[in-house]
Amino acid sequence: MDSLIKRAQRRDADAFTELMQSQMQNMYKTAHAILWNDEDAADAISDTILTCWEKIGQLKKAEFFRTWMTRILINKCNDILRRKKREYPMEEVREAFVELPEYDNIEWMEMMKSLDEKYRLVMILYYVNGLATADISSILHIPDSTVRTRLSRGRKQIALAYHMGTGKEDGGYDRKKCN
Repeated sequence: MDSLIKRAQRRDADAFTELMQSQMQNMYKTAHAILWNDEDAADAISDTILTCWEKIGQLKKAEFFRTWMTRILINKCNDILRRKKREYPMEEVREAFVELPEYDNIEWMEMMKSLDEKYRLVMILYYVNGLATADISSILHIPDSTVRTRLSRGRKQIALAYHMGTGKEDGGYDRKKCN
């Protein structure tokens, strides 16, 4: 991937296209986890690709490409959310959620929907995109310890939701500690 990034930085359009194609699934999952809407996710991804093409020369180290690109994507998603918030209340956006066909596991989607947003994004970046906590920390501009705390609390919320859904006891989790 480093050679693709270096070629893209030299304005090789084919290398850039290949690089973006390799990141498309991760970008989609991240954008959809934030926006809950295919059209808005596609807009955020398009804007991200354009910005990456325009600014790839500013990337200092190739090994940070994925972190850099994800930060741009999250910023584009947040721009869309701000615009939509002015248009109509955020609750309506969340209610308009349509399940993704890529997620065959309905339980997974239900668990993700049950998470508080601040935990959901960290969980998606960690488990779905496979990013390290240090990378997530850099992307979200929060301390690494906060990322680890949100992962822990997100896991607890999922465990609590799972145990409540199965009719089992809460597995020893204290609801207050999950918030």
